[in-house]
Amino acid sequence: MATLSKELFDRKGRDAKPVAGAYATSMINQEMTGREWAVLLVLAVIWGGAFLFIGVAVRHVDPLTYVWLRLTIAAGAMMLFLKFKGEKLNLPREVWGSVAVLALLNNALPFALFGWGQTHIASGLASILNATTPIWGVLVAHFFTADERMTPRKIAGVLLGFAGVATMIGPMLLANVGTDALAQLACIAAALCYAFAAVWARRFRRMGLKPMSVTAGQLTAGALMMLPLALLVDQPWTQPFPPITAWGAIVALALLCTAFGYVLYFRLIETAGATNALLVTLLVPPFAILFGSLFLSEVLAPQDFIGLALIALGLAAIDGRLVRRLSTGLSRQAA
Repeated sequence: MATLSKELFDRKGRDAKPVAGAYATSMINQEMTGREWAVLLVLAVIWGGAFLFIGVAVRHVDPLTYVWLRLTIAAGAMMLFLKFKGEKLNLPREVWGSVAVLALLNNALPFALFGWGQTHIASGLASILNATTPIWGVLVAHFFTADERMTPRKIAGVLLGFAGVATMIGPMLLANVGTDALAQLACIAAALCYAFAAVWARRFRRMGLKPMSVTAGQLTAGALMMLPLALLVDQPWTQPFPPITAWGAIVALALLCTAFGYVLYFRLIETAGATNALLVTLLVPPFAILFGSLFLSEVLAPQDFIGLALIALGLAAIDGRLVRRLSTGLSRQAA
């Protein structure tokens, strides 16, 4: 989901003009083909399944250890992918500090927060809270960039998104701040991390670095970052050896949801554009809720579905295409 918010901040620049180097393809708004819709649907299934896999993994593996294993396996897979394509990591020494910050904001912190959060709340609910990433992104971009300012439409989208979050978390906070409410707030904090990561990641496009190299670099930095934390805090050697189901979930998260998910998403960006690819944000929660219900026996409260609807409306307002199409349709009817 991290790469998702990254494209939200850069789409205006990409739509306006092509960029040389790794981002040479102009990211224009266009109607997606049937094949691109199929890729988008596959990506939504994969990332919806990520919350199921996290729910399985953290039942048997402590959150920090799970994150370290996920990042280590995913980093190795990305390195092998680059080698298979005949490419090198090719990241200059001076950019590794920035890559480490990106790894902290885009991988280490949010993965750990979602991992801990899902030890207390349903995977479907975590996916709904993750869908607020573009909403936070609008706010962060407004205050920390010069070319992604707020508009009345975006403000309306942000307010709808906040209303959705308040609908889901509000009753718990009014009653008492219990563990479930803190877990939901942890997932919100993870989504906010993704938004800050997106602003930070803009610098790599200006440097002309390839997206796949940056992705492999941040996964590697994240794995190195999590290793001492997992050893000091979780002390995994003192824990029972995880069952095969937990190992399967972690490997699926690393290879399918992280490494392959990034590759698939970047290819969708190249053909359909960043704005179209953002639609995956709306499609992930329904799949996560379905998988959680089928495989983890999770049940969401009615206010969670109301919150999802409000967040979806907020994202649609921020995206703008639905509003434009409705306006065009009304104008044609009036004519």
